Amino acid sequence: MRAAVITRPGSVEIATVDDPAPGPREVVVEVAATGLCGTDLHILQGEFAPKLPIIPGHEFAGEIVARGSEVTELALGDRVAVDPSLYCFECHYCRLGHNNLCERWAAIGVTHPGAAAEYAVAPAANCVRLPDHVDVQDAALIEPLSCAVRGYDVLRSRLASRVLVYGAGTMGLMMLQLAKATGAASVDVVDLNAERLATAWQLGCSAGAASADEIDPPHHGWDLVVDATGNAKAIQDALGRVGKGGTYLQFGVADYAARATIEPYRIYNQEITITGSMAVLHSFERAADLFATGVIDPRVFISDRLPLAAFPDAVARFQAGIGRKIQIQPGLATA
Repeated sequence: MRAAVITRPGSVEIATVDDPAPGPREVVVEVAATGLCGTDLHILQGEFAPKLPIIPGHEFAGEIVARGSEVTELALGDRVAVDPSLYCFECHYCRLGHNNLCERWAAIGVTHPGAAAEYAVAPAANCVRLPDHVDVQDAALIEPLSCAVRGYDVLRSRLASRVLVYGAGTMGLMMLQLAKATGAASVDVVDLNAERLATAWQLGCSAGAASADEIDPPHHGWDLVVDATGNAKAIQDALGRVGKGGTYLQFGVADYAARATIEPYRIYNQEITITGSMAVLHSFERAADLFATGVIDPRVFISDRLPLAAFPDAVARFQAGIGRKIQIQPGLATA
């Protein structure tokens, strides 16, 4: 089969590799679409310490074309979205229910061959069948949505919260949509990219600007401040915007070397909570259900649908901040 392969830091190529075969409790998925994400860029840059070469692609959906000898709950032809998370279920954190903090954490497209290919292998337990009305290509958005759902689990937001989101990329826009769905009184968005900010306005943000200084803050400050950029400068600014008794969520994936300064007295005196959200945890099925209800509109979120051969170009576009969610669809013909 054909696949995109990160061969070494900074280098990705399209290559022919062996077709995958399922283990006893695995299936082979013919990939309909896989989305590019900031994690893919970190892997390409040599972070997250995966063993190279690796086929990236952890946001995906497709059709089951082969199954292992012990798989009975899924059938050939089933259309599925796939949770890429691979846990050991044995370590201290897994036994506490914090599987996303697994000491042997692994993931399809990060430590195991991913979906930037014609076919990908996944555990049967990680597959969620799609309702007939859900487009299988659009369903690649379920994985990032499940990360956003996990973020809101961590936030434990209350009705009528005042929310400020940094970043109007895919994840920031999803946090905007979930804030509205969970009854936020207002959702303001900060982004330097005018095109992405326009999408935030399209999705109904209360205010949007290139700087939080340009937004009239709520009278008592923002209850929830979410960084969805991973940018150290944005993070530093966001930390200072949390109102008394409020919560700051580090949702964006920052570089290992990124640093920000906190004010311990202010955190103590104003009872500010600083927390983080790591990937998916008991949220994939709920995200699939939410997606089926139309909580996000794929036509707004997916800006580019490109063939597998365009993967290197897709990465360049993503790095340049062009578009929103860029999808690779292996079934598309090369122009």
